[in-house]
Amino acid sequence: MANINISPKDLLRVEDRISFVYLEHCTIGRDGGALTATDDSGVTYVPVSAVSVILLGPGTRVTHPAMTVIGESGCAVMWVGESGTRYYAHGRGVARSSRLLIQQARLCSNRNQRLAVARAMYAMRFPEEDTSSLTMQQLRGKEGARVRKIYRQCATEYDVEWHGREYDPQDFAGGSIVNQALSAAHCCLYGLVHAVIVGLGCAPGLGFVHCGHDRSFVYDIADLYKAQVTIPVAFRIAKQFEDVMVNESDLGRAVRYELRDQFRDRRLAEQIVHDIKTLLLADEVSSEDIATDKNTLWDGKTGSIAGGVNYGDG
Repeated sequence: MANINISPKDLLRVEDRISFVYLEHCTIGRDGGALTATDDSGVTYVPVSAVSVILLGPGTRVTHPAMTVIGESGCAVMWVGESGTRYYAHGRGVARSSRLLIQQARLCSNRNQRLAVARAMYAMRFPEEDTSSLTMQQLRGKEGARVRKIYRQCATEYDVEWHGREYDPQDFAGGSIVNQALSAAHCCLYGLVHAVIVGLGCAPGLGFVHCGHDRSFVYDIADLYKAQVTIPVAFRIAKQFEDVMVNESDLGRAVRYELRDQFRDRRLAEQIVHDIKTLLLADEVSSEDIATDKNTLWDGKTGSIAGGVNYGDG
């Protein structure tokens, strides 16, 4: 096997990557710089450096060389259980700069600045309204009313029976068809959002609206797109399965295929990158900035100085 070292400059920008690839019942390996998926039908080559996140479903095995090339390529990995709701690990992201991470931590650590970012997130959902003076309690109330309205509208549009959002991570199959579809759809969205966050060098756990969870920022960002993407898809797919004997894997597959197309057509990864930069920075950060592979040392006077230098007297 060839020893191929991947430079950050060789990696595709986060916003230009394929949203996700789902694999199950196969062995994930490596052939040179390529990722392979082998099952009874043969070998499939996966362009890992062009993928944002790989979803590994039941029956998958991964070799150490495969994880190496995934990590080198800045691709996230998401292990998905039969319920389609569990996330376990990710590979190293594309970003080599901590600029966005430092800014995220600074904003998250200051009460007023954190509130400003949270208000900006809600403003993206209410573009015709002024949210600049609303409290978090008022914003949560408006958001709750908005989501309930969207559920009712989708239920009416797709003629799906709806009794409210019910989700038990310990009993995925026990929920209604539409609730199962919603859980599977949100899982795919969380995977893509998590991959983009890691790819930009941000911290998934430093949320502004959500807090206390290692994926708080993932939930913050994902909530920006559910109304336009995952909720309508879930209701539409649920309607298709309404009068048939539901197989959990078939339902999940239908949701993934539909969302894969939606993510591509909407250029959602590009939108996520833009929205995160807008929320965290007043100025634009280029992909060159976040992919710059440099290591500096902190200095109390100048901010930072060059690393890899011996600063001893002699």
